[in-house]
Amino acid sequence: MEKNNEISIRDMQNKMLEMLIYFDDFCTKHNLMYYLAGGCLIGVERHKGFIPWDDDVDLFMPRNDYERLKVEWPKYADTSKYVYCITDKYHNYHDGGASIRDINTTYINRHSVQEDIVHGFALEIMPIDGCPKSKIKRCRQLFNAFLYSLFNVQRLPDNKGKFVRSMAKIAYMIVPSSNLRYKLWKHAEKQMTKYSWNQCDEVTELIGAIHGMLLRHDKKDFAEVERKKFEGCEFPVMKGYKKYLKRVWGDYMELPPVEKRVAKHDVVYMSLTEPYTKYKGIYYCVNEKTDGNIH
Repeated sequence: MEKNNEISIRDMQNKMLEMLIYFDDFCTKHNLMYYLAGGCLIGVERHKGFIPWDDDVDLFMPRNDYERLKVEWPKYADTSKYVYCITDKYHNYHDGGASIRDINTTYINRHSVQEDIVHGFALEIMPIDGCPKSKIKRCRQLFNAFLYSLFNVQRLPDNKGKFVRSMAKIAYMIVPSSNLRYKLWKHAEKQMTKYSWNQCDEVTELIGAIHGMLLRHDKKDFAEVERKKFEGCEFPVMKGYKKYLKRVWGDYMELPPVEKRVAKHDVVYMSLTEPYTKYKGIYYCVNEKTDGNIH
């Protein structure tokens, strides 16, 4: 299976920018706080737009806004174009956060080729949670965050080292039941998110890279936003975004080596003009799932 090589990175970025403009307008109208994250946040400072080789849009939302989005998007958004997606008991996106996906496009990740889900271009959204001061409670929160990530995402990690990959594989062998995995991650999610944003002085990201999960941030840095130029438009970033960038990436203004300036996703097939449903049985849901959903 080969990806559609006629689509350039810039074409993809233009599509995601279109989606981001819609998302920003929706959040403004419904008083939902969000901020640019990941490569887009670096892009604000270094490129005033997308990193030239970046192939996705990552966003953060405070937990309360993140949960409200799940309720309000199906009610008020144009779901003939963009739909809210998240892993549940019956659908697995192999990603710990939520996403807004364009149902009139196709973007099939290799890790999800056997899943009957929405395979459209996406904005990836991750929550920011309250972080307890107590070291014991924080350890419990992190334990549940790792448990959540393991059994919610249900795919072997590609960039966290051989040890983590081996431990994940063993865990999936010990717990092969999808129903039990669902119960485990739902319980873990409840436990890791029980520290209210309003009652905590620090916040943390519990979904994503291990390095990010281990960091705790001053809530003041995330409690307010400022709008910054990005691709000729203005989008919100957290008030303390420069401090965050330095903690996570160090010298974020320095370009990475040339060999690392590549798109990070392994895409089986994509199209900006055709809906993903056209390719069911061709590029996704081709074979029956393997035991344990490990691809």
